[in-house]
Amino acid sequence: MTSRRDAVFDILRHSEGFRSAQDIYAEMRAEGAKIGLTTVYRALQALADNGDVDVLRTDDGEAVYRACASGTHHHHLVCRRCGRTVEVAGPAVERWAETVGREHGFSDITHTVEVFGTCSSCAAGRKAG
Repeated sequence: MTSRRDAVFDILRHSEGFRSAQDIYAEMRAEGAKIGLTTVYRALQALADNGDVDVLRTDDGEAVYRACASGTHHHHLVCRRCGRTVEVAGPAVERWAETVGREHGFSDITHTVEVFGTCSSCAAGRKAG
């Protein structure tokens, strides 16, 4: 990895949840790094291409990133309220994607699945409040 890519990855490894490129850029600049937003985006894209970071699209279409906790293909269960994210396996989804692809003459099937809901902590807080 390049030193800038390492620096971006280091921020994600020490972050609790998903972060936007703008958040990462602002943190790096606040720490005195001389880096451009375009460089942050390029580093994130390279990290995503290598499977080092997970990418999630928010409801408004913004890409957010976090260091990948698992080296294998997985999906995400995301709390709409606090952003807590759990990596989950989805063997039924894997089979379905392959089957649908084959039925329509597609090969080299890839997919991304994020399931959104409210985590138990947020649900308990909402009931109590």
